[in-house]
Amino acid sequence: MGAHRGAAALLLACCVLVLAACAPLRLREDDATLGAQRLREAVLLAQSRWQLSGRIAVSNGDDGGNAEVDWSQDGARYDLRLRAPVTGKNWRLHGDRNFATLEGVRDEVLRGSNAAELLAREVNWQLPVNELEYWVRGLRAPGAKAELVFDEVQRPAKLLQSGWTIEYREYFADREPALPRKVFATKGRHRVRLFVEGWQ
Repeated sequence: MGAHRGAAALLLACCVLVLAACAPLRLREDDATLGAQRLREAVLLAQSRWQLSGRIAVSNGDDGGNAEVDWSQDGARYDLRLRAPVTGKNWRLHGDRNFATLEGVRDEVLRGSNAAELLAREVNWQLPVNELEYWVRGLRAPGAKAELVFDEVQRPAKLLQSGWTIEYREYFADREPALPRKVFATKGRHRVRLFVEGWQ
């Protein structure tokens, strides 16, 4: 019986070690890997002009929608063009952190002080545009505490900030720093799925 118990304990210990090796590593503020993240953020934040193209799906638990997306960023100014493949509708959301303009939803141009609030009111989409500017590149948005989990090559695997959980399921590994290919964001029943097909 003693030998069996010893073997069982050894097997359990090995399983724990294997699972720990496979799991993403949660890091403290003073960890060297977070220093690597700060360097990564400095490099990407210096690139104030960028573009991505891909597909986006948004759901609030009851209904949702999906669209092809082209996102252009120039400093604080963004320009999102959304094309719904099923309905054929085209939307354009553009502005900066203090002003937003939405075209294509109604006959008239819609304006507001906050892009996320404008989208929530007009199309029932929960899309935190100002934060996503950072999250889509694997960066922490300024102004709110964040918790990061890294993968085995020191890239963000999960980011928790402002009540959202952002998962990075895949990267374009041929870029330096690597940029996300699949970004999944969740807050309660709200879901955002972004599949990036190309970065510029």
